[in-house]
Amino acid sequence: MQASLSINKERETEICPMVESIKAVGGEWKLIIIRYLSDGPSGFNELMRRIGNSNAKTISRTLQSLTSDGIVLRNVRSTQPFRVEYSLSDKGKDLSGVFRELMQWGEKWIEK
Repeated sequence: MQASLSINKERETEICPMVESIKAVGGEWKLIIIRYLSDGPSGFNELMRRIGNSNAKTISRTLQSLTSDGIVLRNVRSTQPFRVEYSLSDKGKDLSGVFRELMQWGEKWIEK
């Protein structure tokens, strides 16, 4: 696989699109959150329940990171009590092909 590299003029380093992508969505919790949000919008507690073995602080920090990177949208509903709902942005939805490929790879190689 040949990656197209570019040069960061400020630091004189190569920039690889694959490495930059992994930085944006890499990490166990980021990928898991994106996977569950690909099913549709979700509240924080619902995400916690679906994810299972993580703590609220970790999930909250990960959601903040995904939101600041423009992958996840945070929508505060003004109902009483207020509700925060998370969903994938267009940038996040654009990962669906990658997730299909990961699913196919997992079905082929991961023992159940």
